[in-house]
Formats: sequence, structure tokens, C-alpha cells
Amino acid sequence: VVTPASVQYYGFKRNRLRFSLKQGEVVFAVNFFNQPYLADKIELGATLAVFGKWYSAKASLNGMKVLAQVEDDLQPVYRLAQGISQASLVKVIKTAFDQGLDLLIEENLPQSLLDKYKLMSRCQAVRAMHFPKDLAEYKQALRRIKFEELFYFQMQLQMLKSENRVQGSGLVLNWSQEKVTAVKVSLPFALTQAQEKSLQEILTDMKSDHHMNRLLQGDVGSGKTVVAGLAMFAAVTAGYQAALMVPTEILAEQHFESLQNLFPNLKLALLTGSLKAAEKREVLETIAKGEADLIIGTHALIQDGVEYARLGLIIIDEQHRFGVGQRRILREKGDNPDVLMMTATPIPRTLAITAFGDMDVSIIDQMPAGRKPIVTRWIKHEQLPQVLTWLEGEIQKGSQAYVISPLIEESEALDLKNAIALSEELTTHFAGKAEVALLHGRMKSDEKDQIMQDFKERKTDILVSTTVIEVGVNVPNATVMI
Repeated sequence: VVTPASVQYYGFKRNRLRFSLKQGEVVFAVNFFNQPYLADKIELGATLAVFGKWYSAKASLNGMKVLAQVEDDLQPVYRLAQGISQASLVKVIKTAFDQGLDLLIEENLPQSLLDKYKLMSRCQAVRAMHFPKDLAEYKQALRRIKFEELFYFQMQLQMLKSENRVQGSGLVLNWSQEKVTAVKVSLPFALTQAQEKSLQEILTDMKSDHHMNRLLQGDVGSGKTVVAGLAMFAAVTAGYQAALMVPTEILAEQHFESLQNLFPNLKLALLTGSLKAAEKREVLETIAKGEADLIIGTHALIQDGVEYARLGLIIIDEQHRFGVGQRRILREKGDNPDVLMMTATPIPRTLAITAFGDMDVSIIDQMPAGRKPIVTRWIKHEQLPQVLTWLEGEIQKGSQAYVISPLIEESEALDLKNAIALSEELTTHFAGKAEVALLHGRMKSDEKDQIMQDFKERKTDILVSTTVIEVGVNVPNATVMI
């Protein structure tokens, strides 16, 4: 605090408390309206944590809350469960440390590394993360924890690399240039340069004698599925089967339909957990006999009893949703088949090479031609009634909308409460005009799938959701997100 707090009165029971804060070299004004009692709590030279709304044009902050007057020692702030306060949780954790909790924390790095990189011990770091003596000690603790995370992450990558080397040469898939070109020409659209480049990188890997382990990254709608589909088709022209594993049944069905439309002359099989016993036996038989060229499914693809006749290519969509063990089991279903993993998560190339050091990376960084530009607008919450009126008009035109209730609260229970309240508010507002559905993380998988399926089939117009919306589900009519 660099200026004394002063209160200005204007009008009946209206006033403004004003003072200035300095953060680094920047000085800015802070205003609190109709809270004159705060003046006694704001001392010149004190260090405050203040929450409010920032106005860059005026270099001022309209305060909503003084979070804390920072004492000489740093105070921990925890994510809370419903029914417990910060003070109570701090007291419990402090008591645990005072009774020797940190002595139970075993060191997991060799002393030589601690000495070489000047790292504090693991038990010291854990205590300092909660109750540091000062900011410098907190930073040292954070450095130690982050070093440990990256160290073990890189160790896992090295193990994967060694595993790939031990496996030796990969399959040589001598795919037909003529047939692949013919299918590309028959597509109702032209591939973008980025799609073409990624496809050539994948096809070159498949024809080589080294084992392909490649990541294909591209935003939703960039055309990863077409590239993956052409790679699968190429594998079939070489006399092999290709399998595509996705995290949910709704995505499996979507990919199955897309690939069926792309390749009407190929035999496709869909394998998911919800198949009835007789249907499942029939599908397993077609896969084992080699009668199915392309196999699309969920984690059911790696279950016991699933045998492939000649598996040459594995594609895993949203690869981060599957563990290393699951991916390894699928790979072991064939004779060292090529592996292509896909993700819609934007990853800068340099980070991708670091995070996926055991993989080659292809990036589709272009959107197909003819896409309408995405319009993004920021609005104030008080403008919501106008937005809902506009949304009503969009729904009448045949559009659907996602309404996201973001995870911003201090507890999961409150996040869910917010989403439910928002859903009820919209249901009331759109009564008789639009169908509203709610999707959240506590629902069972089959329940989530059904809600997404209803939205996809236009049985609902507005989908209120926390951030659990399934990436990659194609809903062409959903043109609005709030």
C-alpha cells in the first residue's frame, strides 16, 4: 500500500474507499464502493492480496474483496471441499506436519543428483510447499518438485525408446500408390497442404522398415480423421488390417460411419462394450478370420479374446485418454504393427518433441477451405438477457448451442451446483421454445454418451455442461458456444 486509504462520500449512503497499491514497478488505484469500514484494515506499507475487476484504461482495480493482509510468513491457500474452511484445513495440515508427517516422506532421488543440482530433500520440499519460511524457500521447493516430475517423465520416455529399439524393425507395408491416389481423387474435397504433408509423412513411415510411432496433432475440424482413414486404407492395400481405438462409444460410432462413407468397398467392424454377446461373437470371428479390413472400437479392442488376423496399423484417437499399458496391449495384438496416435490438444512443436520424445510429430495447422470464420465476443454478465434473446433467434434458425459452466469455484460440489442452477435457469427461460440438457463429470459414461447422442440427433437444442464435453464429437448444427 503506497497511499493512505481515503473515503469519499457522495449521495445517500454512497461512498468510495480509494488507495494505491504497488506491484513490482507498477502503481495502480484500488476502489471499494460502499465499504468504508475497510479503511481501518488498510495500513500504509502493508502487503495486501486484493481480488477485483481490472480496468486497464484507468489503471485501476474495482475491488470486490480484500483476500488477506499478507503477514511476514506466507499463507497457504487450498482448494476446498464443501463444508471446510481455509483456516480449518490449514490447522489440520499444520498439525500433521508438527507430528512428523514429513518424516514419513521417503527420498526418491539419489544424493548425487541432489548435490549436483543443489536440490532440497523431498521431505523438506513438501513441508516448504505448504509452510515456506519465505518466497525464496517456496521457489526452491517448487524447483525440487518440478525437477522430480520431469526427471521421472524423461526416464519413462527413455524406457519407451529402449522398448521400441528392442522390438527391432517394424513391418514394411507396401501399400498401393495407385489405389491410394485413386481414393484421394474420388474424395468430394481436396486435402489441405498440411493434410497432404502429414499423410505423406505417415505413408513414408509405413513403407519403411522402421517401426512407426507417430503423433498426429490438429485442431478439431482440421481433418485428422480423413488423414487417418487414408493411412488405414493404405494398410489394407498392403494386405493388412487397421484398427482405430477411441475413448467413447459415441466417437467409435461416429468414426465407423465416417469411414464407411469414405470407403464403401472395404469391410468394417465396430467393436464396443455395449454389443450383445451374439453380436460380439460374430464381430470377433470376422476380425480373427481377416474378413474385417478396418476395425473401429473402444478399449474393447484390447480385451482378452480379441485376435487379429494380420494387424498392420494401429491408430489411437485422443491418445492421452489411454494409459501406456493399454496402448502396449493393443500393439502386442499384432506383430509389431505401426502406431499412429492422434490428439486435438494444441501442442507447440518444440513442446511436442519434448513431451513425446519417443515419437515423430506431424501437425495439421490448416483448416479446410470454405470454413466460416469463428467470431469470438466477450460480454459482461449483465448482458446475458440480450444474449439469450439472440440465442433464441439462432435456435429458431435451426442451430444448437453449448453453454459451458466453467470449473472456477473452490470445490467440485459448487461447480456442479453452478451447472445445475444454470441448466434450471435456461430450462425456465426457454420453456416451450427449446430443449435443454445437462452434462457433468459425475455422470456415468453411458449416461454421458446418451446425452451427447441426443444432442447429436437434435433431440435437445442447448447442452449445458461443465468442461467434460467430448472432444471430437461432430455436431454440425452446434454453431454457438457460450
